[in-house]
Amino acid sequence: MKIYLATDHTGLELKNTIKNFLEKEGYDVEDCGAYEYDRDDDYPDFIGKAAEGVSKDQTSLGIIMGGSGQGEQMVANKYKGVRCALFYTPAAPAQAVDISGKTSTDAFEIVKLTRQHNHANMLSLGVRFLTQEDAIQAVKIFLNTAASQEERHARRVNKIKHIENNA
Repeated sequence: MKIYLATDHTGLELKNTIKNFLEKEGYDVEDCGAYEYDRDDDYPDFIGKAAEGVSKDQTSLGIIMGGSGQGEQMVANKYKGVRCALFYTPAAPAQAVDISGKTSTDAFEIVKLTRQHNHANMLSLGVRFLTQEDAIQAVKIFLNTAASQEERHARRVNKIKHIENNA
């Protein structure tokens, strides 16, 4: 499986760390930049290359990063077939409660759920809101979680694709 990586200057160090980790794990990695620190670079230039790669090869995945990860996610989601989710850790532990009363304090659960339920094929990391260890943990979960084949999840993803095709 090919993994596309991209960032601007803000995530350069983390991108290189993740790249080294992925290569040691045996993944085929395509580094779409940034390759050197340039305070004035523009994240869409790099993120677009990674998103285009995932768009053209739906068996691949992408990991992108930037200061907040927000703009990067927005760019990636402009590409056909890309479903990019955003991840960062909260400043303080929070307890989430869903409608059934189920609670969770696992910040990484969202990475697992977005792969399972939404078939996310790209992950955007908010560098300013993650430790290096948390970023690696999120990447591990993202890569090791399969998309759910349950009918309800497939049906919803197909509706996303339908919207995309008619936009």
